[in-house]
Amino acid sequence: MSSRVEIILHESKTLKGNFLNDPHTRRVGVYLPPAYNKSKHYPSAYLLAGFTGRGTMMLNESAWDENIQQRLDRLIATNVIQPMIVVLPDCFTKYGGSQYINSEGTGRYEDYLIEELVPHIDARYRTIPERARRGVAGKSSGGYGALMLGMRHPEIFGAVACHSGDMHFDLCYRPDFAPMLRSISKYGGVEKFIETFRATHPKKGDFHNILSTIGYAACYSPNVDSAWGFDLPFDLETGEWKEDVWARWRAWDPIELIGEYESALRAMQLLFLDAGLRDEFNLQFGARTFVARLKRAGIPYRHEEFDDEHFDIAYRYDVSLQAMSETWG
Repeated sequence: MSSRVEIILHESKTLKGNFLNDPHTRRVGVYLPPAYNKSKHYPSAYLLAGFTGRGTMMLNESAWDENIQQRLDRLIATNVIQPMIVVLPDCFTKYGGSQYINSEGTGRYEDYLIEELVPHIDARYRTIPERARRGVAGKSSGGYGALMLGMRHPEIFGAVACHSGDMHFDLCYRPDFAPMLRSISKYGGVEKFIETFRATHPKKGDFHNILSTIGYAACYSPNVDSAWGFDLPFDLETGEWKEDVWARWRAWDPIELIGEYESALRAMQLLFLDAGLRDEFNLQFGARTFVARLKRAGIPYRHEEFDDEHFDIAYRYDVSLQAMSETWG
C-alpha cells in the first residue's frame, strides 16, 4: 500500500479576526505513511515552512528533486526512518509569514498550532499523542518556529530540528535594513508599499529586503495603533537606530532565550541544529553562537554544518528526520 497525502481544511477560532484579515480557515497537508490503514498508531512530525512559504508548498513537484511525500516514501522504504505521520501547517500571512509566534500585528499563530491544530490532528489521525513521540522541524523561519515552539512548549514537542533557523538577529536581519532604507522611496514609502506590493512585478532587487523587514516587524514589534501596525527599529529618513524597538526584536532572538528556557531545552530528547557554511543570511554564525551557549550551560545538542547556502536544502530533512526517528526508537 502506498502513502497518501490528505489536504484538510482546518477552521481556526484563534485566527478569526486577526489584524491582517488573513483567512482563519487553513489548508493543512497531512502525510500518511504506507499501510496507514492497519491498526497501528504512529509518531508525528510537524514540518514548518520558511518565510513566504506554507506547508502544502512542500508537496510541489520538481524536475530535479523530491517533494516531501517522495522524500518520506524513500526514507521509509529504505528503513532510514520509521513510518510516521507528517503535518504541513499553513501559517502564511499577508506579509509572508508569522514566525509561528503570537503577535497583535499578525495573529496568534503559536496558540493556533498548540491549542488547535495539534489536538485536531491527534483526534483525527492515529498519532501517538505524547510529546515523546511528537517532533517539530523546519527550515529558515520554519527552523526558528520549530525551535521556539520546542522551547516554549516542551510538553507538546520532545524533538526539535532547526535547519538554518533565524537567530542572532544582529547578523541575520540588520543587513536587510540599509537596502530597505535605500529603496523604499521608489515604492512610495511604507504605506504605499503595503497597499501595492502584491501587484508589484517583477519582485526582485531590494523588494524582498523591504517585505521581510515589514514582515518581521509585524511579528516582533507590532503596534496596532500606528499607521502601519508595527514599529521599525530605525528611522526611515535618517536610518537612526531605535534601541527600544530593536530590544523588542531581540527579546525574540533564540540566542538570548537560552537562560529563560534552559529547563525545556535540557528536557529535549533531540535538539538538532544545522546551517550551511555559505548561508547568505549569516545563520551559520547564529547556530554557532546558540550551540556555544548551550555548551556553556551543559545542555545536550547535535550541531552540523554542511557545504551549501541557504536555499534548496530540503535534502537536510534526510538527516533530521533520521535523527528524530532514532530518538523515537
